[in-house]
Amino acid sequence: MNCPFCGHRHDRVIDSRESKEGDVIRRRRQCLACERRFTTYERIDEVPYMVVKKDGRRERFDRQKVLTGLLKACEKRPVGMSKLAQIVDDVEAKLVERPDREISTTEIGEFVMERLRALDKVAYVRFASVYRDFQDVEAFLNELKDLMKQKRP
Repeated sequence: MNCPFCGHRHDRVIDSRESKEGDVIRRRRQCLACERRFTTYERIDEVPYMVVKKDGRRERFDRQKVLTGLLKACEKRPVGMSKLAQIVDDVEAKLVERPDREISTTEIGEFVMERLRALDKVAYVRFASVYRDFQDVEAFLNELKDLMKQKRP
């Protein structure tokens, strides 16, 4: 920390206090060269995780959106909430691992479909039909055929 008065790089902390909300720490410092006191504030750098949409727009990552899509796909299916929560946790973990703090909706969708395919085939088809936006019955049937081929040894 540089002293705002003399520019010296070394100081000592005299007092530290946390804000009422707990999101900021106020530190009272004294310069070791000129002995003048100054105050600094420390807060966590909160750069949001972003999702890049197919049209290029960016929006904040929302766990609830991913979970809502999974719940719709798994409606009336024997899939436990803990499994769905784990998929959402895994999606978020993929995002946290990235240095740029961004992930595309395509990556999220493919990852979720991969997990659903192993978990419940019907839920997978439901999710894929919305995610892949099948334009006709033929595209939907081709997806089902691929799924059936993978099921057989």
